[in-house]
Amino acid sequence: MKKRTALAVALVAGGLALSGEAMAETPSASMLANTCAGCHGTNGNSQGPATPSLAGASRDYLIEVMEYYKTGERASTIMGRIAKGYTKEEIERIADFFSKQAFVPAKGQEFDSGLAKKGAKLHDKYCEKCHADGGSSSEDDAGILAGQWTPYLKYTLADMMSGKSHMPKKMKKKLKKLHEKAGDAGIDQLFNFYASKK
Repeated sequence: MKKRTALAVALVAGGLALSGEAMAETPSASMLANTCAGCHGTNGNSQGPATPSLAGASRDYLIEVMEYYKTGERASTIMGRIAKGYTKEEIERIADFFSKQAFVPAKGQEFDSGLAKKGAKLHDKYCEKCHADGGSSSEDDAGILAGQWTPYLKYTLADMMSGKSHMPKKMKKKLKKLHEKAGDAGIDQLFNFYASKK
């Protein structure tokens, strides 16, 4: 009887030790990314117009944005609190995961083809240098604009222009020139151009 009790105690203790080790394991990139799916969609392709798709964005861009949320340099309703809950290493793993996913353009966005045509010219003149391939490339560590949700782009740009969110110096300079040349109508033309990209 004593041997059976000792064996049972040893098995339980061993099981607790193993479960403790399992709990101490570092969460995988996909496990961490799955916590984002409720808002940003499966594999980072959002179904909500106010929430961006993360899939396909560059690793460095995603890390930078999360750091801005953590420090408050980027305006947010909830992302600032969420970002503070992750370690630097966890953010890097999340960024690794989403940067390897395929970006799927937002479906069903309305746009005016005439305005989109004008927006394409403005993009080529003011935005293409950083947002290459018509805003669809993430190679220069800039966010993907082509096919991104228009409401999200509008909110984000408004926060940058008002000073609530960090805006890169190069972007600020180009945007100022664009606004001087085309005003708010030019910004709207750009949004129509990005919405037209499928």
